[in-house]
Amino acid sequence: MIDCDAPPGTNREAGMRWYDKGFGFPPSMDSSQVKPRRPKIPRWLLMVLMYAISIGSLAWALRGYDFAQIKPAILSVKWGWVLLAVVFDLTVYIFHGWRWNILLSPVERLGLWRTVQSIYIGLFANEVLPLRPGEIIRCYLLAFWSKIPLSLTLTSMAIERVLDGIWLILVFIVASKLMVMPRPLVDFAQALGIGVAAATVIFLYVLFHKQHAHSMMSSHPWTQKFIHVLDEIHHMGNWRTLAGAFGVTCLYWLLQVLSVWALFKSYEMDLAAWHAAIVLVIIRLGTIIPNAPGNLGVFNSVAKVALMLLGVEAGTAFELSVVMWVALTFPLLIGGFVALFVTGLSIGEIHRHARTQHHAHRHLGRHHETPASRQ
Repeated sequence: MIDCDAPPGTNREAGMRWYDKGFGFPPSMDSSQVKPRRPKIPRWLLMVLMYAISIGSLAWALRGYDFAQIKPAILSVKWGWVLLAVVFDLTVYIFHGWRWNILLSPVERLGLWRTVQSIYIGLFANEVLPLRPGEIIRCYLLAFWSKIPLSLTLTSMAIERVLDGIWLILVFIVASKLMVMPRPLVDFAQALGIGVAAATVIFLYVLFHKQHAHSMMSSHPWTQKFIHVLDEIHHMGNWRTLAGAFGVTCLYWLLQVLSVWALFKSYEMDLAAWHAAIVLVIIRLGTIIPNAPGNLGVFNSVAKVALMLLGVEAGTAFELSVVMWVALTFPLLIGGFVALFVTGLSIGEIHRHARTQHHAHRHLGRHHETPASRQ
């Protein structure tokens, strides 16, 4: 794999190796010409805060646990159910790729392999790199492999998140009627629900009132750079596409619920699929903010809280949180590594190019012509 720590003088050579692998340079610019803007908060401070939260969360999850129970706990696990959970979880991202293809289908017909490969490399990045950069990486890879604008893949990702948010909030509303939720979690879910509702309204308004939305954004200098996003939404958005993507999103979440339910069965817990849905929703809400690689620590503490809400004993809840973390993380690491390995590139190389292109896209804010706009 390409060394991501090459000396400054080898930028052109590294870029040519990148080009030879079929990725090329960002359109109309050399990646070495774009300097990302400095974040307002120093990166080292973010890293310190992130790892402090991760370590603190893991320490809380471990609090009071009897380590003498580790061996009996491992021996008592029904590993056949764990394997089934892994199969469900790996299949989730095939449906994810299918949904992504549906969203992009009005503009470009894409093969499922490249879409799923992009997703798995992004998942691998999330498991080994901090602050969850995999979303940008997968959009960047698909844009270059499929020769479509980065703005298009980024916009489709945003639509995915709106669809996910709708299902997440719907499940949480049902769950909150079935059991008492912690007040902070309810408040956070309500805030998220308002955000999802606002995003949905804006999306539908742009979809059906393109000219009015375009003129409104053109009248404000600071919003003009986002006009191309309106065009991307208009190109992708139609009722057939959205209905299909919404339906696949249901299957996407159902498989995740079944994965958690299978892990319940691995501990011989008498919990139903709707309990698994509650645990999944709480975990997703609790880990929504990017943190340490693989959400280590935060995942365990949130999963422990969710399981204890269902009446699971604290020690057992921690043990199951570890089994869940391993079962839902390590297979993605392996799958992502394989998807990355066949490219012949390193994750550091891909991350650097994706980050540079993303910063360039944000900085320029210009419209890239899409295949649909050329028709």
